[in-house]
Amino acid sequence: MYRLRNFSIIAHIDHGKSTLADRLLETTQTLNQRDMHAQVLDSMDLEQERGITIKLHAIRMNYRTADGSKYVLNLIDTPGHVDFTYEVSRSLACCEGALLIIDASQGIEAQTISNLYLALENDLAIIPVVNKIDLPHADVEGTCEQIIDLLGVERDEILLVSAKEGIGIDAVLEAIVSKVPPPSGNPDAPARAMIFDSVFDSYRGAVAYVRIVDGEIRKGDHIALYSSNKTFEVSELGHFRLKKIPTDSLKTGEVGYIVASIKNISDTRVGDTIFTGKKRDIEPLPGFRDIKPMVYAGIYPASSENYEELRAAIEKLKLNDASLLYEPETSEALGFGFRCGFLGLLHMEIIQERLTREHNLAIVNTVPNVEYRVTKSSGDIIYVDNPARLPAQQEIEFIEEPFVDAQIITPSEFIGNVMKLTQERRGIYQTTEYIDPKRASLKYRLPLAEIIFDFYDKLKSTTRGYASLDYDIAGFVRSDLVKLDILINDDPVDALSYILHRAKAAQWGRKLTAKLRELIPRQMFEVVIQAALGSRIICRETVRPLRKNVTAKCYGGDITRKRKLLERQKEGKKRLKQVGNVEIPQEAFLAVLQIEKD
Repeated sequence: MYRLRNFSIIAHIDHGKSTLADRLLETTQTLNQRDMHAQVLDSMDLEQERGITIKLHAIRMNYRTADGSKYVLNLIDTPGHVDFTYEVSRSLACCEGALLIIDASQGIEAQTISNLYLALENDLAIIPVVNKIDLPHADVEGTCEQIIDLLGVERDEILLVSAKEGIGIDAVLEAIVSKVPPPSGNPDAPARAMIFDSVFDSYRGAVAYVRIVDGEIRKGDHIALYSSNKTFEVSELGHFRLKKIPTDSLKTGEVGYIVASIKNISDTRVGDTIFTGKKRDIEPLPGFRDIKPMVYAGIYPASSENYEELRAAIEKLKLNDASLLYEPETSEALGFGFRCGFLGLLHMEIIQERLTREHNLAIVNTVPNVEYRVTKSSGDIIYVDNPARLPAQQEIEFIEEPFVDAQIITPSEFIGNVMKLTQERRGIYQTTEYIDPKRASLKYRLPLAEIIFDFYDKLKSTTRGYASLDYDIAGFVRSDLVKLDILINDDPVDALSYILHRAKAAQWGRKLTAKLRELIPRQMFEVVIQAALGSRIICRETVRPLRKNVTAKCYGGDITRKRKLLERQKEGKKRLKQVGNVEIPQEAFLAVLQIEKD
């Protein structure tokens, strides 16, 4: 146990976390040269393309120090986006130390600080590492000064590396051995283990990735899950390389996997405690909570006959992603589909991309929205994740929406741009702190609904790409919210309904109806597009009808002949409008997303 080290790597997106992991695996000869490739721990195509870690991985390395001592190093990887903060916190809870990677060309970013605080909450040994020192525009000394101000460390404690070029990797491994403490825990106590991730295997069920905190778990032992109190028999356990290596037991402090014929991945929830013995004698490991979706959207097949294929595809994705929630729903405009809950907008994009790529499905997704807490006049409290389910205005006492505490790090010259953007999004200013003379950290309280669309894109464009954002959920706050309905020829289109602040309703209604006028093709009859708040129409656009020149055959003669033909055409269009259906194209359902980008 004393020759064992469990550590993680924390960093902002694109600061070189996966590249450094590659160099550690090469240096410790964990993998053969033929198995090595860039971002070897990021196995999904989407991870390779986007340069972020979506599904975390753990891997075991054997390392011989300069004096010949042998150590076992367990790298517990972490996801690389704010949507997956809870998974990051559980991975860090399984470690005793963390490498804090900071890009020498970009300096400290918002997510760097957020993940650092998570590591400090878990009382981890922090090893600061400045990466990308080989870049021509790298500001190594400036970055080191930022780290010294942030952590209060000495200059010689900061490691300088280039993960791409392999510079300074041996120093990193020596620092892990010398500065990360060995695992604590009682080898003689009843077994307790924390689940930090899980995957689904078609033949063996849910496979739990665990860190043994106390005791020892052996093959054939009966284990139980604290949150559900379900009992299973261990059929296999082992360590991680890139593949799973079976072993007879996992001892205190070790990291590995457990196979126990667990049929449902929702039983192996991240942060839950696995134990042997009786539940009343076991203290659960701290920090466990149910993962709650933050963003909701409807997903529908582009063609109604593909509904069953979509159901099967979502069920398969759910097998390996317990945080994805879905339930069937019906829309008058789109037919049968599913209401899905996601951890954030990136999580939603990943699911949609996988449905398209891996399952070859054409899908239509509705506007993403957050969950609102509605207090009715009767005193009942309900949660609404779909605007179509919002009660009538006369039944509502008040509505609360989720707010976030956001931290934005930006160069000082762009502070005015950032403040203007956050004020437009109903932001409440908190504080400003200067990291160094050139960069500032601004803290705001913002409505979650205002940042899930394109806030990050706007932030990047107004700061020339230099700003970074991180946020935590702050809770529900009472707001003056209304439901904006879109009517097409007096018929409401439920998939285009939207909940927003009353002050923005008229502006959004005008923009959305104007956008729909461009997208809805002309018919043989007039199409009226209206935006309404309850029974009050706030704006209107009209798609003019296609018109046949019925008077073309009239040359000469009395004007009454032409007038009679035009009146007959007008009557025909009136009858057609009563029975005709307006075909709404798929692009129209994404019109809300395009409004702010125009």
